[in-house]
Parts: sequence; structure tokens; C-alpha cells
Amino acid sequence: MIEGEAEKIIGCKYLTIEINQTWNGKTNVLPGNCSHLKIVRKIPGKHEVRELQTIAILGTAHILREVLM
Repeated sequence: MIEGEAEKIIGCKYLTIEINQTWNGKTNVLPGNCSHLKIVRKIPGKHEVRELQTIAILGTAHILREVLM
């Protein structure tokens, strides 16, 4: 179980490095077992959970439209 979590973190770390290099940005890896409120608190600025959920759903829908059409 611990090995699986470690593999996920390492995989995410490689993705983080690639994103930072490609778009010259800054990303953070947050463990999936954190509650969503802890994760939201780490995002700079003031956010509502419902607003972030809406943004995530709309972003996913946009990606699916691009890929499937």
C-alpha cells in the first residue's frame, strides 16, 4: 500500500517537473488522501469549494469535447 502511494507521488513529481519546464509555471503535488478543505486552503487566494468544483467540471468537459470530436 505504501509502495503504491510512493509510486503515485513519484509519477506526479515527474509530471510536475514537465509542467514547470513546459509552461514555466509553478505546481504543487497534494496527496489524494487529504480532505478537499485542506487542499483548497493551499490554493492562493479566496475560493469557494463549489466554484472550484464547477471550474474542474467545465475544464474536464472542454477536454473531452476536444478529444472526442
